[in-house]
Formats: sequence, C-alpha cells, structure tokens
Amino acid sequence: MKVKAIANQVPITPRKARLVIDLIRGKRVKEAEAILMFTPKSASPIVIKLLKSAIANAVHNFKLNINDLYVEMVYVNEGLRLPRLFPRAKGKTDKKKKEQVI
Repeated sequence: MKVKAIANQVPITPRKARLVIDLIRGKRVKEAEAILMFTPKSASPIVIKLLKSAIANAVHNFKLNINDLYVEMVYVNEGLRLPRLFPRAKGKTDKKKKEQVI
C-alpha cells in the first residue's frame, strides 16, 4: 500500500532540497530518519517533518507497521516564484526571482 505526504510552499530552493532527498530514496524509514538527523543541510528539518508526517499517515490511517515501511518515491518540484526587486546603479532596479518548493 502506498502512503503519501505533501509539503507545499516550503521556503527552500529545489536544488538544496534535492541534495537531501537523494540521500533517502529507497531506504527504510528508520534508516532514512537517522540519515536526515545527521545531515547538516538546511533542507533536512523540512524533509524530516515530511517523513514523520508520512509515517503518521501510514500508522494511524492505514494501520501499517512502522518496521515494514520504506521510502519508495520522493521528489521535488519547483514551486511559486516570488518577484523581488534588486537595486542597481543610478537608481535602477532589476527583478530577482525567489523560488519555493512545492
């Protein structure tokens, strides 16, 4: 049985999140959680929270055993891009895009 958890509008770039997510793909849930606890990346706490949400969904909604769970598929898509103004010379501005993960 497949269980899923989704995190929308997370304030981190997809490139940084993919570095962390690639570490846990295909691992057992307990092993993935241990890897994330000791990974010094800014996306680690966000991915841990998402992993715990998926575990809770599996245990409470589907009555699955936590020892039988593993990470089958995990991915990052680009989310909303927020335009920001970036000051330039002679009072001009450029647009800068700020990314979020969806």
